[in-house]
Amino acid sequence: MNWYLDVNESSDVVKSTKIKFSRNLSEFKFNLKKQEDIERLENKVKENLYNIGYGLKFLKLSDMDEVTRMSLVEKELISSNFALKRYGSILINDEENICIMIGGEEHLELQVYGAGLDLENVLNLAIEIDEKIGEILGYAVSKKYGYLTSSPSNIGTGLKASVKVHLPALERTRNTRKVFEAIGDFGINIKEVYKGKGDIYQISNKQTLGISEKEIIRNLKVIVQTVMEQERQARKLLAQDEVALSDLIYRSYGILANCKQISNEEARELLSNVKLGVDLGLLNELTDLKIQKLYLYSKPSNLQKYLGQKYDKEELKIKRAEVIKQIIANGDGA
Repeated sequence: MNWYLDVNESSDVVKSTKIKFSRNLSEFKFNLKKQEDIERLENKVKENLYNIGYGLKFLKLSDMDEVTRMSLVEKELISSNFALKRYGSILINDEENICIMIGGEEHLELQVYGAGLDLENVLNLAIEIDEKIGEILGYAVSKKYGYLTSSPSNIGTGLKASVKVHLPALERTRNTRKVFEAIGDFGINIKEVYKGKGDIYQISNKQTLGISEKEIIRNLKVIVQTVMEQERQARKLLAQDEVALSDLIYRSYGILANCKQISNEEARELLSNVKLGVDLGLLNELTDLKIQKLYLYSKPSNLQKYLGQKYDKEELKIKRAEVIKQIIANGDGA
């Protein structure tokens, strides 16, 4: 199963874990812009694809249509800026828990993903792949500074670890800002993923220089566990008024199950309420897998990929409502 459809014991609060290593190859200049330079980098990687292994396949951005590129952005496998590039490519496996961007801001941006809070396992796999690629391709490294990168914010370990959390109860009890202010001095970045919609935040490390990979992960995990504890306490507080909470959850479920058209933004907001209901055991009509599929296939490009056809914005609202009803009705199969 793809990581973005999977769950674990922390998935009531934590949606996903991502580890990214920014790397450059010693034989190429940094921040490649010209097509021929990027193609030379790609050829170097392709020549060694079999030796790298992990079931990775080479795909060029120029061979993808816009919907395919944006479906990868929606899955968070590539950045929106990278998707807009004329040149560049990716290495990706069938499970899509490994995706390496080639020819972006850095020569290679190695990304490994996992469901829920799984920092240690995702880091270990990322390090294993990173070390193998480094041996084969040769990274640009300084004894003093560590891995050399185009962006000063990545120098050192070149590691960006991020965790996405779902915080509907902290939002509804208006405690999100208070919790974030309390942990804001611990060297982390916090950003709202969808402005004002969906109750989802990303927590990531700031520091990459003068600290080891495992220290970064250890510090981030402590912060995330604190946020998880605060969210779960807020959920207990909300559940004290079970009638009001159940009403919110079932009204949201009712709209999703019966609407004739719906926007991506409204679906995301309603799904936040419905997921809360499933996690608290107040809504038994949906499973974790259905929730994950609803999140994925309500997104514009993945909806079009699933249906195998391109639609305009208004048509998408109608098709989104149809697919949501289909997922709700047809067991765990979309």
